[in-house]
Amino acid sequence: MHIGIRRSAVATALAFSVALLAAGAAGAGVPTSGTGSHVGVEYFPDPAGEGARTSVPADSPHTQSAADARRRTAAPSEDGEVVPLAETGPTADRLDVTIIGDGYTAAEQDDFIEDARIKWDEVTDIDPYKSYAGLFNVWAVKAVSQDSGVTGDPSRDAVRDTALGSYFWCGDTERLICVDLGRTKTYADKAPATDLVIVISNSTKYGGAGYSGLAADYGYDGVSTLSSDNDRSTLIAAHEMAHSVGLLADEYQYAGYGDYPYPEPAYPNASTLTVNEMAAKRAKWASWLGEPDPSGGVVGAFEGADYYEYGVHRPTENSIMRALNTDQFNLPGREAMIAGFYRSANALTPLVDTSATASRFTRLAVGLADLGPGLSRPQLRWYVDGREAKQARGKTLVLPAVLGVPADKRTHKVTATVVDATSAVRSSAVRDLTSNFATWTVTR
Repeated sequence: MHIGIRRSAVATALAFSVALLAAGAAGAGVPTSGTGSHVGVEYFPDPAGEGARTSVPADSPHTQSAADARRRTAAPSEDGEVVPLAETGPTADRLDVTIIGDGYTAAEQDDFIEDARIKWDEVTDIDPYKSYAGLFNVWAVKAVSQDSGVTGDPSRDAVRDTALGSYFWCGDTERLICVDLGRTKTYADKAPATDLVIVISNSTKYGGAGYSGLAADYGYDGVSTLSSDNDRSTLIAAHEMAHSVGLLADEYQYAGYGDYPYPEPAYPNASTLTVNEMAAKRAKWASWLGEPDPSGGVVGAFEGADYYEYGVHRPTENSIMRALNTDQFNLPGREAMIAGFYRSANALTPLVDTSATASRFTRLAVGLADLGPGLSRPQLRWYVDGREAKQARGKTLVLPAVLGVPADKRTHKVTATVVDATSAVRSSAVRDLTSNFATWTVTR
């Protein structure tokens, strides 16, 4: 299953990130992802600015207990109810996002579902999410709170009794929204599958956060928090999901960090190489150098990335991985996101059991993800014993006999293959990730 591969890849990259921070940054103002009762988070104090990192408690002082929720809530039967917002395919072939509401009373659960739809629509208005929305399942989980709203809104002394304990002023930072991760997992586990979590806190006030490195303890890659009725908070989720999905580094730096003290980073959007070195070695984003970029300017090697000022480079002057004054991923970041989508999902799903022997007249069918117009260019092909049956290009239902399987006594292999021919991918390794197939054994 893809989910095991996905978690392994993400966990490896996140562990590398944490190791870097722990080794060299802990004394310089960026807290590490912690162990025990504290975890690392990223937040954006300015809705159009760069991010920052800190360490916060994994629990919340404002979380109502499950017993309290059942005792005091007028309609407890709704608590934990799952509403599919986008069910595009089987969970084994999709990246599953679970959205949970906090600070919504029993009477406000319809409001939460509407807010969840709006926020997901806003995320998938941003490419490459937009072009690959068909690779996501999205589940909304209702969490019934005693009080409406979020602790810390409108003032620091405002306290709300909520299911997940969302609160502003986390770590003495007004715009940082923290939650109780244990209670969040309780609700996330109600969804059919969860790879990423978004918590929508019922507030008009700008704020949010991104938790990462959670897979070992919680079973999913990350949690993004954001306020429900502030459109700038949506960019927080788009940025944070990119860490887990695309394995992207932050492209901003901290004053005073100085020189990058590590070897070449594993991140696809950070490099110690200069433009000339990258071009000579054909490494990192060399194939994009000099190209006009959707974030502005052209792709090059701009000094300052992965929190350090010198000796490490980012692909463009700006992007959504640097600051929230843009919703654009740069070209290397976009390619990395597409790679992440396909590490996590398959565009092709066999609808007929591939372990069962088929005959020449068995209807072989596949489901193809609805990727729609945009960056994606999925191409479906059928093969008999390795030779393409060109007459069947693009067909999702075929008969082996019509494909050309002969009526002899031998067994034959029929294979359906999808490859994404998107121009947003230039790496052959990433192109290979975009391909998946299903094969049947066919007899007379």
